Amino acid sequence: MVTVSLCMIVKNEEEVLDRCLGSVADLVDEIVIVDTGSTDRTKEIAARYGARVHDFEWIFDFAAARNYSFSLATEEYILWLDADDRFLERDRKLFAELKATLDPEVDSVAMEYHLAFDAEGKPAAMAKRNRLVRRACGFKWHNPIHEYLEVDGNVYLTDIAVTHDRRGSHSARNLDIFKRIIEREGGLSGRNVLYYANELADSQQFKEAAETYELFLTQPDQYYEDYVLACSKLAECWHFLGDKERKLQSLVRIMAYDLPRADHCCAIGYCYQDKGDIKKAIFWYELALQLELPVHHFGVVNLIAWTWLPHLQLCICYGLLGELEKAYEHNEKALHHMPNDPNLLSNRAKLKEALEQGGYSV
Repeated sequence: MVTVSLCMIVKNEEEVLDRCLGSVADLVDEIVIVDTGSTDRTKEIAARYGARVHDFEWIFDFAAARNYSFSLATEEYILWLDADDRFLERDRKLFAELKATLDPEVDSVAMEYHLAFDAEGKPAAMAKRNRLVRRACGFKWHNPIHEYLEVDGNVYLTDIAVTHDRRGSHSARNLDIFKRIIEREGGLSGRNVLYYANELADSQQFKEAAETYELFLTQPDQYYEDYVLACSKLAECWHFLGDKERKLQSLVRIMAYDLPRADHCCAIGYCYQDKGDIKKAIFWYELALQLELPVHHFGVVNLIAWTWLPHLQLCICYGLLGELEKAYEHNEKALHHMPNDPNLLSNRAKLKEALEQGGYSV
């Protein structure tokens, strides 16, 4: 069995830290908490779980704080979490099994990161993260904001999930850090342009965000998934700015960098549906149903596009065309994923009644 150090950086996390540590403390061999300036009960809560608490002067650099936390670890592997993360019971069991059976030659274990949930409590959005890393590899965090852990070697993919329950918005704090970088370095380059655009979008500065996404798309030699994300987020900006044509154009630009995924197909389908071009909308929703969920993708994935969403939209589209049997069929398939959804249940009743009145049996 391998040994594990849990390393965290925190500040004023009394609202969530107990829940986080309570879900993982008995699964790890030590807990290292790096505090960047708490004024609440954060340190007291950490101490209750036997954590070693260290202070770190906040220098507006998340990577520096995380690297310091990693430097204090003493066990074979390092697990990192944020205070608003936790392991649900299923994932606690899977993590315990992983710890007991992990090949010590594995350099990093990638886990799912569940970011949002549907009405059934199923994950609706997720990403993957290199979550458990071998300490001897000396992997480092990079970037003051939206820091990333640079990992190579033997990476093991699992379906163990960390559940994220974000509290509040960090956009103001993050924009402040970006402004400090701009003042210090005279501007942004590379992936930081994309991250800055994301923060502008999160703070609903959609015009400025759109301009910044366009700037990122001129940056050479970036990771293709970042270009795809920029196009997708650019489309969201044009949606909120009310420019439907630019929204569609931004989604189509994705195909300059990669094949479209189901979430992109659904977004394109909705553009045509919104324009009243139902046959084109059906094409894109049907295409979404043919695509497999990407296994090695580390970006955010909108999982509902691989489950109930295209079926719901096809129900609506076929209903508009008067093809009620197909509409009913897709509504039933959506209900398979969301059996208690009131809108889908209402659709079932209305479609069933309409089909029976037309002489069909369902």
